Amino acid sequence: MGGLMMRLSFVPVTWVMLLFLSRLFVGLEAQLQVGFYGNTCNMAEFIVKDEVRKAFFSDKGLAAGLVRLHFHDCFVRGCDASVLIDSTPTNSAEKDSPANNPSLRGFEVIDKAKARLEAACKGVVSCADIVAFAARDSVEITGGLGYDVPAGRRDGRVSQSLEASTNLPAPTLNVNQLTQTFAGKGLTKEEMVTLSGAHTIGRSHCTSFSNRLYNYNATVGQDPSLNPIYAGQLKQQCPQGSTDANLVVPMNPSSPSITDVSYYMDVLNNRGLFTSDQTLLTDRDTASQVSQNAGNSFLWRSKFAAAMVKMGRIGVSTGTAGEIRQNCRVING
Repeated sequence: MGGLMMRLSFVPVTWVMLLFLSRLFVGLEAQLQVGFYGNTCNMAEFIVKDEVRKAFFSDKGLAAGLVRLHFHDCFVRGCDASVLIDSTPTNSAEKDSPANNPSLRGFEVIDKAKARLEAACKGVVSCADIVAFAARDSVEITGGLGYDVPAGRRDGRVSQSLEASTNLPAPTLNVNQLTQTFAGKGLTKEEMVTLSGAHTIGRSHCTSFSNRLYNYNATVGQDPSLNPIYAGQLKQQCPQGSTDANLVVPMNPSSPSITDVSYYMDVLNNRGLFTSDQTLLTDRDTASQVSQNAGNSFLWRSKFAAAMVKMGRIGVSTGTAGEIRQNCRVING
C-alpha cells in the first residue's frame, strides 16, 4: 500500500516537472523565431535577399564577406551586430581590430538593406537579423543549401576592438586551440570542422599566411605541411618583403565563388591556406570529418546549414534587451 501511494504521488510531480521543463524549453526556443517579421515587416527577408543578389552580381566576393561578417559578429558578444558599429574618437570598435581590418567587408550591403527596411518598416528590423539573413542568402547564392533563419535578435550597444582580437580564432591556431575556441561558443568539434568549410569561398590577405611561406619557425622557412607546388604559386602572388597590405589570394583557387567541398579536398592535398585549415588533418576525429565532407557534398552542405543556424543563436539578445539600431553603424542616441 505504501509503495502504491509513493507511485501515485510520484506521477503528478513527474508530470509537473516535465511540463515545466517543456515550457522552459519552448520559451528558450521562442526567443528566436522563423518568420519573426511576418506580421510587422513581411518583406524584410526579401529586401535583404535582393540587396545581397545585387551586391553579388556586382562583386561575387561580397558573398564570402557577408558570411564572414556574420561569423565575426557572433563570436564577439554574440550575434548582436556589434561588428557593424563605427569607431569614435573615444572608442576603437570591433571592425577596426587587426582581426577585422582591412579584411572584413560587406558593410555597405547591410547599410543598403537597412536603409530600405527603415523606409518600409521604421524601427522594426534589427541590424543583427539583417546580418544573419544576408549570410544565409550568400550561402544560397553561391550554391549552398538555403535554410530558415530564426530571427528576433536585438542590436548591442557596445563594440570594442580588443574583444575582437581576443575572441576571434586566428589563422595560426592549431586544432586543439580551435576546438577550445569553438567550444567556448557552444559549438562542437564537428561543427568547427563543418564551419571551417566556409573557406571554400572568398579571399585572404597575404599577411594572414605569409609566415607559412617565409618564416615558419627558427629552423624552417616554409611550412613542411604545405604542398610545395601550391607554396610556389603563393610565393608568386605574395612576394617576400612586399609592403603591399592589399595583396590577396583566393582561399579556394579552384572555385572561389562556389560553396562546395573542394575546400576539404584542398586540405586533404595539403593545400589548406591557413595553419588553421591544414591543422584539421593532425587530429584523428577532425581528419575523419574532413575526409567525410570531401566525399559527400550534400551531407556537408546540410551540416553547414544546421551549424550556421546554431551559430546564429550565440549570445543573442531578444525581447526588450538591447535596441533596434536606426543606423547599423551608430548606436541609438
